[in-house]
Amino acid sequence: MNAPRSDGSWKTTDHPRPADPAGPQPRTPKHSLPAADSSRPFGAHLRTAWWKPLVVLAVPPLVMLVLQVLSWQLVGVIEGSDDPMSPTMTPLKSLGINLSIGASGVVAILLLARIARVPWRSLISSPRAFDARRLATYLVGAVLLVGAGLGIVWLVARESTPWVGFGVSGTTIALLVVTVLTTPLQSVGEELWWRAAVLPAAASWVRAVRPALAVGLVVSSLGFAVLHGSTDPWLFGYYAFIGLCTGLMAIISRGIEAPVAFHVANNVLFGVVNTVLADGEPYAIDRSTDSGDASLLILAAVNVAMVTLVWLRERRARAVSAG
Repeated sequence: MNAPRSDGSWKTTDHPRPADPAGPQPRTPKHSLPAADSSRPFGAHLRTAWWKPLVVLAVPPLVMLVLQVLSWQLVGVIEGSDDPMSPTMTPLKSLGINLSIGASGVVAILLLARIARVPWRSLISSPRAFDARRLATYLVGAVLLVGAGLGIVWLVARESTPWVGFGVSGTTIALLVVTVLTTPLQSVGEELWWRAAVLPAAASWVRAVRPALAVGLVVSSLGFAVLHGSTDPWLFGYYAFIGLCTGLMAIISRGIEAPVAFHVANNVLFGVVNTVLADGEPYAIDRSTDSGDASLLILAAVNVAMVTLVWLRERRARAVSAG
């Protein structure tokens, strides 16, 4: 309004605006924007700075290496072994491997959740919640498929396996206990590591969905194969193929229940069979050159069958939901 001055001139005064009861509304800083995008497919649902996936690729392997070296040295002292780093799987050495990989997987997902500022549950499944029924359903299917694969290998390619004959000893019993109780932890750890953490982290380098998923699959599959340390081209290719198939299972089902179920069934059943067919002795894991052959194509077919099972089940579930 206008008000007279003492000298007869006029001045303009404004009433103050009422205060906003909600207070000032500052602009949201870029770093606080949500990093998980539920509108995008699982595996391509993360966005974060370019350097953060490199941290996820580098730190967990170091954690695993340190834990395994320390545990194997401790096992060597307990068992009185002259070569604690040998590939022979004693019960304590198997325990050390399983626990170190399981712990590394937990480190991977918690690290990514922390640096990407997302809830760790969004790295397990997205946009849906974790589904225990899904896990159980896929576990039954995986047991049947892997069991069938083992049977075919026994019939047509037994000479390509480390199986020497049935035998039961104290070592056998101890290895079976370790396998049944802790191999699932190792399998879950690898899925947390490679499918829940590395896959979406690497995919975040690319924004377009399909190229992002391709990058995530390639990086996680090759990293998974490299970690297994095989110098044999057949084995390296097989490990990379496992990584590709389990990554596809996660993308198709929008979570890691299916790859976890397959990984647990595969590793536990193979561990049990390798143990009981080692003639009562510790079995060895040979990943050196010339340790693999074309018989691995049988096991690759089992992976393809599991991917197909997941695709059919998820398509049916979507059809039922839409109806």
